[in-house]
Amino acid sequence: MKPKKEEIKEFVKNWYSQVATGESCCPTADADSLKMIGYSEDEIKSLPNTVAGASCGCGNPVSLADPKTGETVLDVGSGGGIDCFLSAEKVGPKGKVIGVDFSEEMVKLAKINAQKMNVKNVEFRLGDMENLPVEDGSVDVIISNCVINLAPDKQRVFNEVYRVLKPNGRMTVSDIVTEKELPEWLQNKLEAYAACVGGALREQEYVEKIKQAGFRSVEVVSKRKVKILKKEDTSLSEVEHSVYHVDVRAVK
Repeated sequence: MKPKKEEIKEFVKNWYSQVATGESCCPTADADSLKMIGYSEDEIKSLPNTVAGASCGCGNPVSLADPKTGETVLDVGSGGGIDCFLSAEKVGPKGKVIGVDFSEEMVKLAKINAQKMNVKNVEFRLGDMENLPVEDGSVDVIISNCVINLAPDKQRVFNEVYRVLKPNGRMTVSDIVTEKELPEWLQNKLEAYAACVGGALREQEYVEKIKQAGFRSVEVVSKRKVKILKKEDTSLSEVEHSVYHVDVRAVK
């Protein structure tokens, strides 16, 4: 039986709270893995271990979005703050970065990281990406890194993202999608949902939801296939189920 929306949210929140407190870790939480998904060596070296250690992303949306001096950036599902801190350097003191995460432990960790790094132009807020605590039309750039696949209602997330963007504002997301329908046992497994796979949509459906929210110039700019899950002796390879990372850009 497929888990209910609130059951999924609670499980995912607890899962990432454990990452924030060091009770669990992410597969991309080391320098080599971060390089593989698109971060440069200089970017990694500029961040404390507590930032990299809580990074559960699958790409580098900051590099693709390329925030400009003075812009306001919103990171949807900001975790320990890795993409917020990289964005903060790009927008400078005249710009602003807002990170939103629904795990209290992650928000606490991100705030501690900001204090350690003495970053003044970043603000972290507790909130659900299906109901962003951000004003209408107040953001120039939205980034998100392997998080929207965790939302039970992805259409609502994209609608919210559209709402808070300024006219001509841009969105860049790195996420996980599929080419084929995932097996039912995987869709029903909460651990697979929290691991960013169980709730993944087909690429075409993912892109269509972005368009339905009102975005234009929707473009999949890159794809990277991945082998990640096993059930007993059965391997879910990229050939069998085509689970892969995508980077998507769109404009309001």
